[in-house]
Amino acid sequence: MKKIDKVLLFSVIILSIFGVMMIYSASSIWAEYKFNDSFHYLKYQLIFLVLGVLLMLFVSKINYNFYYEYANIILFSCLILLILVLIPGIGSIRNGSRSWFGIGSLGIQPSEAAKIGLIIFSSKYLSRNESYLQNNIIGIIPLLIIVLIFFGLIMLQPDLGTGTIMFLAIISLLFISGLNIKFFLGGGVIGLVGIIGLIVIAPYRMNRITSFLNPWKDQLGTGFQIIQSLFAIGPHGLLGTSYLNSIQKHFYLPEPQTDFIFSVIAEEFGIVGAIIVVGLFIVIFYRCIKIALSSNDLFSKYLVFGITFQLIFQAIMNLMVVVGLIPVTGVTLPFLSYGGSSLLVSMASIGIILNISRNNG
Repeated sequence: MKKIDKVLLFSVIILSIFGVMMIYSASSIWAEYKFNDSFHYLKYQLIFLVLGVLLMLFVSKINYNFYYEYANIILFSCLILLILVLIPGIGSIRNGSRSWFGIGSLGIQPSEAAKIGLIIFSSKYLSRNESYLQNNIIGIIPLLIIVLIFFGLIMLQPDLGTGTIMFLAIISLLFISGLNIKFFLGGGVIGLVGIIGLIVIAPYRMNRITSFLNPWKDQLGTGFQIIQSLFAIGPHGLLGTSYLNSIQKHFYLPEPQTDFIFSVIAEEFGIVGAIIVVGLFIVIFYRCIKIALSSNDLFSKYLVFGITFQLIFQAIMNLMVVVGLIPVTGVTLPFLSYGGSSLLVSMASIGIILNISRNNG
């Protein structure tokens, strides 16, 4: 504990504990209705929180060079899991996506682990080939092929939100690696065409676009979620309605304990609560970037940057959805939203960064 980044550690723990509190507030009505137990979601999240903290502390003691040595095996394992989850009878469908391994009432989402596996592999690839890649764009093609394979498998589930976060994190790593700017200009055009194609071939995505542009056009259909989210965030002033007194969680806001938990936070704790949550994410971002910049080698530097980009992009995307800045994507808020896979992987990710901070201390 002498060398570990305590500010980062305690910021994550505080955010996660507050997340458990808010999951109970947001889910108690739904849990009572669906399971006849208002503590249903709270109990599971508490278990995952304890496991997550233990996992974070355990991972923080594993030397980060372990991931460099076994990066290929980690990547291959994640690839196999992404393939298996698509097979009927093995993967289970939840909320329209075949992205889960079901174990009783619990579910494991392999795409969460795949995001970290791809960051580890990409960090190793970039650290070994940095000088070559700065002068030869062709050298990045093998990595891009792997990224596109992972993106394609995640899109088959389908899960555009997770795929987008993963892709943005890798592109950000390529940017800080010093890759020629021409790559990003050309890639941007290709990416824009690809996004348009993905929207055109899936009518439900177009519905999300139109409901984002004008949610009031279909108030009880595609625009329902964002309208209810804005009702939760907008009217409750500086301090909100106080803890446990959300109105929108009473069957107005669908599944408020997951994608839209920030809406309940803003409703019950007002502007002050929203600022505190965003402030904690800023602290986490700052400490992680500071650790990355002081890293002793390229692999650890890229690894911290990649993990940080992934967590922060996910948080930003979730916050933009709940305030109506982008269409609904189905992305959860790290450390706060209900979900065991997301919390455990996020905690393990912070554990990796804590180990790097320990070795750089």
